[in-house]
Amino acid sequence: MKGRNTFDFWYAVNNTEIVVMPTRHLETFGTTVLHYHLVSELMDAVGQVRIREGRMLASQPQIITPQAYSKTLLEGFGEEATRYVDWLKSHEKDIRILQYGYRLRQESFTEEIVTDDKKTVLERVQNLVRKKGDPLSAVVAGVDDPWDVCLIKLFWEVVQGSAHTNVQQLTQRHMFEESGGVPKGIRAEIERAFLEASRNPTLATALGKRLQEYGLFEEYQDRFFALIKPRGKS
Repeated sequence: MKGRNTFDFWYAVNNTEIVVMPTRHLETFGTTVLHYHLVSELMDAVGQVRIREGRMLASQPQIITPQAYSKTLLEGFGEEATRYVDWLKSHEKDIRILQYGYRLRQESFTEEIVTDDKKTVLERVQNLVRKKGDPLSAVVAGVDDPWDVCLIKLFWEVVQGSAHTNVQQLTQRHMFEESGGVPKGIRAEIERAFLEASRNPTLATALGKRLQEYGLFEEYQDRFFALIKPRGKS
């Protein structure tokens, strides 16, 4: 049992197939919403198939410095999915220039169980998705547990197909060129974060954490403390 618990994520990865891939890449300068259908057989019932449907939200990919390449943030996913992401981070060096493992949220989640064989259900779901023609929809054949790893694999493959275009578009806007030893893309991100925090004080903590991850807190600390200083005090 110990071995199974240790390698649950590999069990899911090796039994996951992306049947229909999104035909559009992740947005370079905005939010992307991926619509997924995950089809899996119930582990404790014969002829029972679960169809999970939902959305995965991804904010725009961000340029990161090596020291900021730390723990990927996940929302709504389990421990096995986090372990799989950790493995990807330690083995895929070519994707370190952009952070894709940002926050994911599951929205509009539904699930249903039908009595049929998996192949028939999968074909029915594929036909439905293709008929809708949504370029950001995907169909995944996976496992019922840990099913969230199947979604991480889907996301990773979408990242692999998006990275070249994202890097190209960022390069065209000179976002990798340095300003004061820091890529302009990071400077632009920090400016956006300061603006958002000035409008919503609850975002100040996240801004401070981001500055520390980038190793830039000392450079921006006066501005940061001025931002969080209580109004009306001098």
